[in-house]
Amino acid sequence: MQAQKQGSLEEFLSAIESSARIGFWEYADKLQIAALELTDVARQFYNGCMELHSPGVTWQKFKDEFRRGFRDTHTDQYHFMKLHTSRQGRNETRQEFANRCRALSQKIVCKVDDPVAPRIDYDNADRMLLASFVAGLAGEPGRQTRFSNPQSLDQVLEIALSV
Repeated sequence: MQAQKQGSLEEFLSAIESSARIGFWEYADKLQIAALELTDVARQFYNGCMELHSPGVTWQKFKDEFRRGFRDTHTDQYHFMKLHTSRQGRNETRQEFANRCRALSQKIVCKVDDPVAPRIDYDNADRMLLASFVAGLAGEPGRQTRFSNPQSLDQVLEIALSV
């Protein structure tokens, strides 16, 4: 995985954590495997960040340093507008467009430690995702899905793919 891309950093960290749970890895294993998987700019960042090479470095420290080094500099307003104005590209499949909208919707969710707040944010992001995807879907599939008033992205995709 390439952790240098803005959107894929969280995916990269999540994949490492998921693999660690499945494989019953120790914290040191997570660090070593994550470091081995880094490429390009992420590898350069890691090699230049001496704090990450100290013996007492934790997995949390690793994640914090990468989040700090690769944080998205765009404002929340920017991400809201990108999602709201998303339109299916000329050569973009419905599934590719759905995946792009999904990635944008994840960027509008606040990252906080409160267990209740993210649930509310995810629910709102899902509603915005659905509305933006339906509004941005091109051609006859777009018209059909807008008329059918779908309640989930899966429903929209099912309708759009069958049209």
